[in-house]
Order: sequence, then structure tokens, then C-alpha cells
Amino acid sequence: MIRLNEEGLGCKVSTQDIERSLAQHPSLMESCWAGTPHGTDWLGWLSVDQWAGPQELARIHALADRLRKKTDTLVLIGVGGSNNAARAVLSALGLADPCHRVVYAGNTLSAWTLRKLLESLEGHEVALFCVAKNFRTLEPGSSFRLLRQHLVSQLGKRAAAERIVCNGTPGSDLERLCSDEGYTFTTFPPNVGGRYTALTATHLLPLAYAGIDIDALVKGARAEESELRRLPDHANPALRYAHLRSLAGRSGLTIELLASFEPRLADFGLWWQQLFGESEGKQGRGLFPACARYSEELHSLGQYVQDGTHQLMETFLDIAEPGPDDHLVLGSSDVADGFAYLDGVDFWDINKASFHAVLKAHASVLPCATIEIGRLDEQHMGALFYFFMLSCYCSAELLGVDPFDQPGVEAYKQLMHHALGRVE
Repeated sequence: MIRLNEEGLGCKVSTQDIERSLAQHPSLMESCWAGTPHGTDWLGWLSVDQWAGPQELARIHALADRLRKKTDTLVLIGVGGSNNAARAVLSALGLADPCHRVVYAGNTLSAWTLRKLLESLEGHEVALFCVAKNFRTLEPGSSFRLLRQHLVSQLGKRAAAERIVCNGTPGSDLERLCSDEGYTFTTFPPNVGGRYTALTATHLLPLAYAGIDIDALVKGARAEESELRRLPDHANPALRYAHLRSLAGRSGLTIELLASFEPRLADFGLWWQQLFGESEGKQGRGLFPACARYSEELHSLGQYVQDGTHQLMETFLDIAEPGPDDHLVLGSSDVADGFAYLDGVDFWDINKASFHAVLKAHASVLPCATIEIGRLDEQHMGALFYFFMLSCYCSAELLGVDPFDQPGVEAYKQLMHHALGRVE
């Protein structure tokens, strides 16, 4: 379902280089499926059905339906891996049900932003979904308190409790709080790290609340898993992409730029950025993951990419087929505006022409790969999540780092807690 197009390679990394690297690591894919020493305790996402099987999906639907009957707004309280995937899908596909929106908290400490959030809730029937694996992270913890107090002030403790759902680790302070206060508690998958939870209730619940077809999302991921398990190594696009990234780093490149000509994929880029940045940025290693929104940023970053220090590789996300709303034909003009060559041309085709021109230009000076998805819909989004998570796992193993820890994040948290007077 997901295709890796290597036609833009040639500068510093080639398709032949990938073939040689595959031959040098003949057991990598097999060991990743089996669970390497790094992955043994954190591979709950590797089998889609473990946390998104039929029974789990039915439970998620039931909980989402209960919240939808009483409310029109769900506040997703979480940071990083606790909200990025849901935001990526909703940004790409839009609200399937305009009567049930999802807004975000727990990802900022800005008083101004939090005030604006509270103001935006006025006049709405609100539910809270707090995702906090160990309930010790400052951003979601402080936002949950603020929003919980706001909801109680509006409805009273008992009615508010019926609209609060939490997702955390069994035995955590969050589960204790839910038990004491009567909130619904759901389990954060204990064998899945936060940035690998795209296909679990952590994100599927808010998506179901918003009317997204989560069954189709999971179906796409399941199909991608089946395909990637079936393919031999030399034909496996997720594995080839991992080797491409490894080769880019070994050739002296330090940055990977994920670029797309579809603005709806901007938040997906943020999910990808966290996935690779937090999984690989350790021990002085890893490509720095950055994102570009074309064609707008062709007029800023594009100059650097084409004519700068050439320290990066570029990966394009491309949608092969237009959706029903992806056509807009430009009519002829009654004035001499200099753009008569665009008379009767569809913007879909104009955008594609821009993409192919940029790919050709950039590929002349740096390695460029294209990851192609058939359409922008639930099934292909599910497949894309699975593709990148598996590829990131393989890429980190090639790099020789643990894909599932984040020691750098923990370092800043300790200093922040100390500054605020938290006693461990």
C-alpha cells in the first residue's frame, strides 16, 4: 500500500548502495520481527491486532458513543506521542462529524494559550480525555488540573466525573485518582512506548469521537503489516527506507527533511518528527528530522536546500490519487495577467508539476526519496503510520541505539521539576 520511489537517488546514496547494505545485514528484518534486545518489552504495536483487535475496537466505539451522546467537544490532554497521531489524522482528513470536535491541551505551558482554550469551551458540552502514561509529566498534569477544575465549576463533581476519561498505566497515580473520583480509567498499553501508540486507544478514542472511521484506519495498518511481513527484504519498502537513512548518515549527511506539497499533511510531519527524533537522537547519533511545507517554503527553505551546505537528504510524501475535493480548475481571465498558460488547468495538476520540478532540481544536488500513498483517507493513513513505525524501529537498530527510550527528555524533566520545587 505504501511505495518507496528511489528514482531521485544518486547523490551520495544510490539504489545499488541500498542493495549492498541489505546484503550486509541479512538478518535485520527477521530479528526486528522477532524482537531484538532493544525491542523485547516494547513491541505491542508490531502486531496491529494486539491493541486494535475487534474486541478492543468495539470497546473504543462504545466509550466514544457514550461521550458523544452528552457532549460536543472532547479535550485531548496529552503531549508528544499522546496526541500527535490523532492530530495528524484530523488535520489530514478533517472532522468527519462537525458536531463533535476535538481540541488539544497538555502540550503547552503558555498561560495565554490555556486562557484561549478555556474561552473556546464556553457554550460547549465538554468531555476530557487525559493521556498520561505515568502521570508525572508537567504539561498534561497541569492542564488536566486546570480543565478538571473548570469542568467541575460548570457541572459539579458528580456530573463532571461522568465526562472524564483517563488513559494511563495500571497502578499509577492516575489510576488511583480515577478510582477515588469516579473517572473512567482505560489502560495505556504497557508494552507500547508513547510515540508508537498511533494504532491504540490512546489515539483511536478521540478519532472515533470525531467521527473518523477507525475501523478503516486499523484495516489499512493491518494490511500494511501483512504486506511488510510477506515481502522479501529486497522488496520491503520500510526496510529499504531504513537502509537509505542509515547510508545517508554514514555518508556525512546530518539532516532529513520530510517535505510535502499537501498542507493537510503538516501535522503528520510533526508526528514523524517526534517518532524519529526521539527514537534515534541518542549518543551523538541520528539524522535531525525536520519538516517542510511546500510550495510555500520553497521560497525560504527551498533556497537553502538547493544551494546551501547540502548536509541533508530529502524525503517527499506524495499522494498518488486525488480525492473528491482535490480538483479546482482555473478559468480563463478577462485581463492580461500573464498567466494565460494556466487557462483550464486543474490545480491538482499545477501542484503535481511543481512537485516533479522540485524533485528533479533537488535530486541533482542531494539524495531524494518519495514515499507514495494512494489516497488521503483512513486506510492509507493507517498504513502510513505502520510503515514509518516499522521503518524507524529498523533504522534505529541499524544505527545501534535503543528505539524505545528517551534519556534526553528525562534529563530536562528532572531539572524542571527541581526548579518548580517538586520533591521526588
